[in-house]
Amino acid sequence: MSAALVLSPDASPALKVQGLRKRFEGAASDVWSNISFEVPKGQRLAIIGGNGAGKSTLLRCCMRLIDTEAGDIHFGGRCVTALKGRALSQARSRVGFVFQKHNLVPRLSVLTNVLHGGMARCHNPQLWFQGWASQRQRQDALACLDQVGLAHLAKQRSDELSGGQSQRVAIARALMQQPEMIFADEPVASLDPQAGEDVMQVFSALAQQQGLTFVFVTHHLEHAVHYADRIIGLQGGKLALDAPAKDLDVQQLRSMYG
Repeated sequence: MSAALVLSPDASPALKVQGLRKRFEGAASDVWSNISFEVPKGQRLAIIGGNGAGKSTLLRCCMRLIDTEAGDIHFGGRCVTALKGRALSQARSRVGFVFQKHNLVPRLSVLTNVLHGGMARCHNPQLWFQGWASQRQRQDALACLDQVGLAHLAKQRSDELSGGQSQRVAIARALMQQPEMIFADEPVASLDPQAGEDVMQVFSALAQQQGLTFVFVTHHLEHAVHYADRIIGLQGGKLALDAPAKDLDVQQLRSMYG
């Protein structure tokens, strides 16, 4: 793995959002409004807040999976708010998105599922199945699996994996994109406590050792404190918290759920 990324003080942030506002059709009020923050390259950022606060919505809006009513979104200094079609797809390819549901293709091998991640950057039919992929593509996918500790399961069917293993394969699939950022939406919500810890340790190691920017939504306050450099919190439709994780503890964070 490469060394952690060292940035000059004037480097553009990996993610910058300015004045975001979101209201769903038919709703009487905004989900949230006037949301602004920056995420420096290589930072681990946790997003917390109560049910209905709009955490997952914010993450999806940052990815441009959902459009906002106002505001701008920048990836590495480039505004992506108005991008459409191919330009938007290219911008999204810089971000690996890991969902709560692992979304693996059950009957295909672990290696094939990881190869699918490469299609975010290059729609190559060779990546549909491991038997069609080139040696270099298979080597790249194996390297991604090695980074999450599962290279030995490359030939196994994905529906034979445990929940924790499935999520680690989903992380490897995201790495196959060669992303600059990884967004994760409650990535351990469906896992048992030990599997959840294992997955968060993988995310944290990738961020620290490879300089990947890691933004994750979580209800696990212990994970926010232990695996993030910084925590932001949504409450009452506003950005109510933005502080270094080292300055916070679980008890303080519980006030966000009052």
